[in-house]
Amino acid sequence: MKHRIGTREEWLTASRAVLELEKQHSRAGDRLARIRGDLPWVPVTKEYTFATTQGTRTLRDLFHGRSQLLVKHFMFGENADAGCPSCSLTADHCNAAVPHLNARDVTLVNVSRAPLAKLEAYRRRMGWTFDWVSSLGSDFNYDYGVSFTPQQRADGADYNFAPLAHPAAELPGMSAFALEDDTVYHTYSSYARGADAMISAYQLLDRAPHGRREAGLPWPMAWVRRHDEYAGHTTAC
Repeated sequence: MKHRIGTREEWLTASRAVLELEKQHSRAGDRLARIRGDLPWVPVTKEYTFATTQGTRTLRDLFHGRSQLLVKHFMFGENADAGCPSCSLTADHCNAAVPHLNARDVTLVNVSRAPLAKLEAYRRRMGWTFDWVSSLGSDFNYDYGVSFTPQQRADGADYNFAPLAHPAAELPGMSAFALEDDTVYHTYSSYARGADAMISAYQLLDRAPHGRREAGLPWPMAWVRRHDEYAGHTTAC
């Protein structure tokens, strides 16, 4: 579709209006961050365990000596052979973020229900180095609203703080936890598009001439296939 063409003067006038809206958006984001930070903390009373490359670890162990923990709920079910392409796009941004988060007392970890061996194989395939642990055998994914039992899939369950008639077995999200006075607290969770905050490429695409163009892609997240072709893999997601 052809885009409208204008003069430099028309562009400047429109750009000043956009800038004012962007400033309003930034200020609203700052206010939202303060409100988000004021959410009540809920003590985590259940003892969750995870399979890691260092052996079985608890949720407290995943902090790695820091006081804050961010969890990316990565869609990779017990019987899946590869990770979700959309979650893989998100995960591509984790490696670069880790040292900056660590410097600010924050640990980032990806959590999935697939067995650890599958997670490790897919991580090597994608060239990632961030921490990725398996919650298989624990209630963690179910309790934090990103995995659903067959009964829940048939009867419906809450997702993204609202009822969902027929949820998929695995859905995306992110959660935040704090460790204070030897107690782990759940402080925040977001789901669906809430995880966009982890994808800096989306912020760049939103400023590119044609935007994200997700509807026009021949296959969602086709970059996973291109990655495999470049790396010599033959199995696509």
